Amino acid sequence: MLYWLLYEKLFPAFHPFRIFRYLTFRTVFASLTALLIALFIGPYVIQKLREFQIGQFVREDGPQSHLKKTGTPTMGGILICIAILLPTVLWSDLSNPFVWVTVLSTFAFGAIGFTDDYIKVVQRRSLGLTPRAKLLWQGAAGALVALALVGLNQFRLFSTRLSVPFIKHLRPTLLWTHWPATLPHLSLLAFLPFVLWVILWLVGTSNAVNLTDGLDGLAIGCTIIAAGALAVLTYVTGHVVFADYLELERMPMVGELTVFCGSMVGASIGFLWYNAHPAEIFMGDVGSLALGGAIGTVALIIRQELLLPFIGGIFILEAISVILQVGSYKLRGKRIFKMAPLHHHFEQLGWSESKVIVRFWILALVFALFALTTLKLR
Repeated sequence: MLYWLLYEKLFPAFHPFRIFRYLTFRTVFASLTALLIALFIGPYVIQKLREFQIGQFVREDGPQSHLKKTGTPTMGGILICIAILLPTVLWSDLSNPFVWVTVLSTFAFGAIGFTDDYIKVVQRRSLGLTPRAKLLWQGAAGALVALALVGLNQFRLFSTRLSVPFIKHLRPTLLWTHWPATLPHLSLLAFLPFVLWVILWLVGTSNAVNLTDGLDGLAIGCTIIAAGALAVLTYVTGHVVFADYLELERMPMVGELTVFCGSMVGASIGFLWYNAHPAEIFMGDVGSLALGGAIGTVALIIRQELLLPFIGGIFILEAISVILQVGSYKLRGKRIFKMAPLHHHFEQLGWSESKVIVRFWILALVFALFALTTLKLR
């Protein structure tokens, strides 16, 4: 909105406004705007959540030390979504379709999380939506994102080819290339593998962030690091010089997502101000699912989803720990970890909550830096 007003409309009359054409400038201001929104409206959101008695419901089978957190305002993800989406709309080029795909994906996953939190708070059901219902809605949101990208592919704005870490010239396609030519009216079914791929990644990333959200500041701190890494990746992918130097497939229009990633960094830092241990507010599923959907969508658009295990390394480890724990208990009747997700295992080993959080942040930073090194180590 501001890009359209200050650059496209007012720049011809006032030449200093040309600064608004620069992506780096708008990314910085989007980050600052998101940070200020989160900091200034945070106390108001916390107060309103307390007035409506929207407090955290802590499961009795979790760590006993967490029972004292019962009643802490939750659904703070509403604050995160506002602080991400509003600066994105203000500072990005709204004629860019990838901006809208990412914004709507974040909103869709946030809406699923909002529904889940609402059921927990109003109906006092600690599990919220049933696992099947949550997966179905997440799958539906993922399918809509996939169909939007398929549509952009038809206009040659998006490629379904993967970028494989460490291997420059391996670019496998996710299309069903052997679809019979005699059935052209069904040619869209050739995109079925890609659609399923997108659904898998978006459901996976959104749930991975959701599982990580168990300690004060843990998930949002890891999000800051992941969003920062994605900001670098989106910028170099859309930049003609850097993309050529790193031998990446240049996608000029995806560079605009750097503004979105900047907003995510700023909003996350602002939310961490209130979510730091001991937390004054929790993000709830509305925040964790929205952030997971946002991270997954950006990675898919820039074709770097295979880097997600490094960009969001902690998220992936947390999800794997739950899968291994559940699988081992069902198959062998034994548990691998003292408690899952992984952060609870270290709490049971005697680590303090703050120590687990900071050490996981350090690991997240190491993972993200390694992800960025793969751009050159190929």
